[in-house]
Amino acid sequence: MEIKIIKALPKYLKPKPDETKLGFGRHFTDHMFSMKYKNGTGWHEPVIEPYHLLQLDPTAMCLHYGQEIFEGLKAYRGKKDEIYLFRPLENIRRMNTSAERLCMPPIDETVFFDALKKFVLLEKDWIPRESGSSLYIRPTMIATEAALGVHPSGEYLFFIIAGPVGAYYAHGFSPTKIYVSNEYVRAAPGGTGQIKAAGNYAASLYASRIATNMGYTQVLWLDAREKKYVEEVGTSNIFFLIGDELITPPLGGTILPGVTRDSVIKLAAHFGVKVSERPLAIDEVIAAIEKGTLQESFASGTAAVISPVGQIFYNNKEYLINSGKTGALAQKLFNEIMHIQYGSKHDPFNWRVQIS
Repeated sequence: MEIKIIKALPKYLKPKPDETKLGFGRHFTDHMFSMKYKNGTGWHEPVIEPYHLLQLDPTAMCLHYGQEIFEGLKAYRGKKDEIYLFRPLENIRRMNTSAERLCMPPIDETVFFDALKKFVLLEKDWIPRESGSSLYIRPTMIATEAALGVHPSGEYLFFIIAGPVGAYYAHGFSPTKIYVSNEYVRAAPGGTGQIKAAGNYAASLYASRIATNMGYTQVLWLDAREKKYVEEVGTSNIFFLIGDELITPPLGGTILPGVTRDSVIKLAAHFGVKVSERPLAIDEVIAAIEKGTLQESFASGTAAVISPVGQIFYNNKEYLINSGKTGALAQKLFNEIMHIQYGSKHDPFNWRVQIS
């Protein structure tokens, strides 16, 4: 498909923000990509154009029945102004998996990737140079058919927006405090926990607010059936180093198959670490803390990459992990992934994709 490009007039271009004060999700670039879908026509009208408000009918089905999915990935600037993406095809494929689960139309991988590259290159001046910063990219698909009645929409809008970001957490790369919820659940077997559906995040907000009000950064969810096994953190997958075994819960339909999660598993194994994807009861975690065999814990995700966990709250009691300090493995994985993403070190897995 040929992508039409309409550049914003110079007088409408936004001033670039201070790269030392970017935060996360506060600034957005001058342009956006969009493409429409209609039953019988397929995907059409691909265009990169000035960033603008969306116009939706009040009965647009995304507003009533939750057909909305999204992805998150980043573009990075190398030392010589190279532009890199990190495993973009994994995000593209995962979005199509999400689309299938919500009865939404898939997007041809070649078309998706071509749109992504053209969009990022048009906005390359927005990719920050500040250490640890990047351009966060948000592909999104919503149902736009104007109709009421529960059925898959016959029309959709796919769009990509982006914005420069710094560290996801204001405290940067330092241990977080997480709250273990044994009252609320994120996802149940047979549900949509394995995809990036907007509704998953809406359902997590109440428990997240409880955690925030108590001074915790994120919620660690337990399984819905027994409320016994750890699953994932609100925006990330979770890992525990018990003895010499790095453990993460297995994918089974309730956990998002994180791109960074998969990268951590492969990279840790490359380092010679024993990695296990197996059920892990919260009681086993607590016992390991009390015995002193839990060496460290961390979460993984696109936004923060690696987030060390220094403390957890479970059953009205706080437990310190690794004396509240960042563990050696978390630090090593963080450094290695960042080096690969920014092109400052050899990429043994061919994860880094240079587009400029």
